[in-house]
Amino acid sequence: MIDTEVTALLALGSIALFVIGLKRLSKVRTARSGNALMAAGMLLAVLITLLEIGLVDYRWIAGGLLVGGGIGYAIVARAQATQMPEIVARFNGFGGAASALVALSLFWAEVVEVTGDGTAVTALGLAAAVTLVLSVLIGSVTLSGSVLAELKLRGTISGTPRIPVRGALMGLFVLGGLVLGGLAVSAFDDPLVASLLVVGLVLASVTTGVVLVLPIGGADMPVVISLLNSLSGLAAAATGFALGNQLLIIAGTIVGAAGLILTQIMCVAMNRSLLNVLIGGYGGDGGATEHGEYEGVVSADAESAAMVLEAAQSVIIVPGYGLAAARAQNAVHDVARALRQRGCEVRFAIHPVAGRMPGHMNVVLSEAEVPYELLFEMSEINQDFSQTDVAIVVGANDVVNPAANSEPGSPIAGMPILDAALARRVFVIKRSLSPGYAGIKNALFEQDNTVMLYGDAKQVLDELAGELTANT
Repeated sequence: MIDTEVTALLALGSIALFVIGLKRLSKVRTARSGNALMAAGMLLAVLITLLEIGLVDYRWIAGGLLVGGGIGYAIVARAQATQMPEIVARFNGFGGAASALVALSLFWAEVVEVTGDGTAVTALGLAAAVTLVLSVLIGSVTLSGSVLAELKLRGTISGTPRIPVRGALMGLFVLGGLVLGGLAVSAFDDPLVASLLVVGLVLASVTTGVVLVLPIGGADMPVVISLLNSLSGLAAAATGFALGNQLLIIAGTIVGAAGLILTQIMCVAMNRSLLNVLIGGYGGDGGATEHGEYEGVVSADAESAAMVLEAAQSVIIVPGYGLAAARAQNAVHDVARALRQRGCEVRFAIHPVAGRMPGHMNVVLSEAEVPYELLFEMSEINQDFSQTDVAIVVGANDVVNPAANSEPGSPIAGMPILDAALARRVFVIKRSLSPGYAGIKNALFEQDNTVMLYGDAKQVLDELAGELTANT
């Protein structure tokens, strides 16, 4: 055991690391150090908790840290930049599962192992008993929902099946889980009955997560992942209340609030409400737009495009998921470097939902060591497209579709987009004219100032870089 005042000071230091780290995550340049600060804050919180407990077998603690750290490192080290959203979903699931397991262990110690005298709630306290049930409920929902979200992002599960009376069904499962949990912590005379009731709580919660995520399409999955991230924080906070651990309450609340803020940012960027996203059925497998539906589309090769770029004084590059999928971040950096060597101003325009989640394009481009100062958010650069010589759209679709502004009946009507269409010349690097997640044709492809460069993004960009370098 350590002095209470020392513990309080260390806890304050841990909280400060969380807050400062979260603040630094808001900027690309400081995001890496912010992540490190938050990790240090969590490690300090763990150490404080262990010191407060006093007598523990540190061999198990050390073993857990080594095994868990090794698994985490192996997952991230092997992951490609395109898989980052899937990794986030997986870690959300791990967080929810951890909270649920801690709550279940507390239930075992305070309810199952208590003799059948009806004293469990009294021993736990009413607040702890309620938050214990909530922790199991929210943590299990987060686990099953996150697993399903990752499988959808991987393409292992596709489609957006409709579930009849889905809202009522989810409400029924949640209410049923709460009732079962409430009965369990009331300490029935038979501990076996209490255990079976908790199993029912877990099953109801897991089913709720499946029903929540299954009908939601790929275009909305980033929003769901962000929401599940928030839920993992709320599960941790609930566990903190059950354990009486203030640090866990604070850390969980910060994660929960950050997840909700990010969810709201993404919904605004898509001009969708959270309720509309959760209804599901939007952007499941993309549409079936045929090439014949387009008229007047012009295409060219890399050599012709390079001739235009050689004369350009300003270029804005718009990356999308296709860039990440083609592993073309190094190639696009080569193009940007070749243009800058010719005296051209080059910038990257990042849409909030480009890729699979906010910041995805930043991560992909940072992997290629694209300078931070070349990356601009939509609000910072959108007004500059009309004064730009060339816009290069690489693997993006819906986030540059003018239909969002010109077609009130479009599924993406009102969605904030990057105004790449206003540039004097637009090059779109894409394998085909296939639609994006919204499943609609892109009016940008038919504009008089747009030229399609068909092919794999990495191959086309390599050819462009080669042409620009050869003619320097």
